[in-house]
Amino acid sequence: MAFTPVPILTVDEKFDLITANTQEVMRPDIIREILAVRPLEIFWGTATTGRPHAAYFVPAIKIAQFLRAGCMVKVLLADLHGFLDADKAPEATLENRAKYYERTIGALLRAVSVNTSNVHFVRGSSYQLTPTFSRDLLRLSKRVSVHGAVKASSEIVKSTGDPVMADGLYPMMQLLDEEYLDVDAEFGGVDQRKTFALANDTITKAMGFKTRAHLMNPMVPGLSGGKMSSSDLKSKVDLLDDPATIQKKISKAFCAPGKMEGNGILAFIQHVLLPYSQLQSRDGKAAIKVVLKDQTEPSIFR
Repeated sequence: MAFTPVPILTVDEKFDLITANTQEVMRPDIIREILAVRPLEIFWGTATTGRPHAAYFVPAIKIAQFLRAGCMVKVLLADLHGFLDADKAPEATLENRAKYYERTIGALLRAVSVNTSNVHFVRGSSYQLTPTFSRDLLRLSKRVSVHGAVKASSEIVKSTGDPVMADGLYPMMQLLDEEYLDVDAEFGGVDQRKTFALANDTITKAMGFKTRAHLMNPMVPGLSGGKMSSSDLKSKVDLLDDPATIQKKISKAFCAPGKMEGNGILAFIQHVLLPYSQLQSRDGKAAIKVVLKDQTEPSIFR
């Protein structure tokens, strides 16, 4: 597939593309300041837990937008975070899980016309087990309260009863990831907001590291109306589903007329199909063509 030539964008156009379809941006001033002098360096991290599903197209599209805006992009395969999260990734599976995620995410990116040679994949365990990282983690642990650490992970770590020490280590390691990956910004779901807030409040005061910008996309609803989850088969379209299975799941999806909230089909159109069409169009405008039921000519949605 031929890649669309990259147009020359102004600073404002780059900023608009980087922040498009995000629910919240913390410290957008950092992004603007950097774009005025050099490319923004940003990373997106994913814990290598359950099998990636169709909602992973949302960060894939954002990565495509980051690259179009001239950003330097890293993808963190957070294997140790997967291990810490209620043992979703047992220690014996970490190596194979990381390989599977890298190949799967690489395929997702190529599916949305990303040249993956411009994306740098990094495994968390490649630096999180070093003496230097361990020392910084101990330093940070003296400045973050147990309550603050557990609160930061409450939306992203599966609770199995009373909090365990791993629940607090999880967000503190993520704070240090930004420094060790040497980036200007981190992108993630809005479910990570508490961790991002902890980073903004703590990392400069406690460690003397620079403050980063944080971008958050909304959580894409599942087919049944709640969050799309690997553990809920009815809520997700698996990347390994065959066409017949996908069609069957979509036909049963929650899609009430006139209701936007909790509508996974409309959310996927908004955050994946329309942005993809914009990236592929010559005029930079989003549009998709659909032949509706009982019609012969396509309708255009923008």
